[in-house]
Amino acid sequence: MYTIYVGDKPIILTTELSKETDFKSFLLKSVNIGKVIKTLNNTDLNEVHLIHKNPDKLLKKFLKLLPNVVAGGGKVYNSKNEILFIYRNDKWDLPKGKAERKESIEETAIREVEEETGVKGLKIVKPLPTTYHIFKRNGKHKIKVTYWFEMKTNFEGQLSPEENEGITKVEWLDEKGSQEAMENSYANIRVLV
Repeated sequence: MYTIYVGDKPIILTTELSKETDFKSFLLKSVNIGKVIKTLNNTDLNEVHLIHKNPDKLLKKFLKLLPNVVAGGGKVYNSKNEILFIYRNDKWDLPKGKAERKESIEETAIREVEEETGVKGLKIVKPLPTTYHIFKRNGKHKIKVTYWFEMKTNFEGQLSPEENEGITKVEWLDEKGSQEAMENSYANIRVLV
């Protein structure tokens, strides 16, 4: 099973047929993804289920429905066990960004965290779950596939938000601050924090 977010509403990729209650089901092989996105955005449905009999093909078939944007990002801890957050588009988020040519996804994640926050000395500890969300750019829907990594740093320097990317704040938040930030964040980020 996979979850792809449209805003805060999930599209669930599954092999199981369930009785529809506050969600609607469609067959993955014949679905009109534009119609699904519109339905999620314009109705009070909580979620949509896309069904396919083969669990190994669920994600592969779904990712063919729209252009993909591959990104890398980090959930970064400092020596005080605080988490690094950015504030962009009036929401708290974790630093991430698009992969560039000839760059490993780990290199992307480290580069993007550095660029968006000014934090240096990043070490990847382990991979975290990959997230998927649908966004609209220039009138076209795309799927952002973000590979996340837990990172550590002993950096104690000045944090500097990448303002030309719309980032207005960068902050280290303790557990309480992180939980408060999650009240004004994205569903796919809540999965990680």
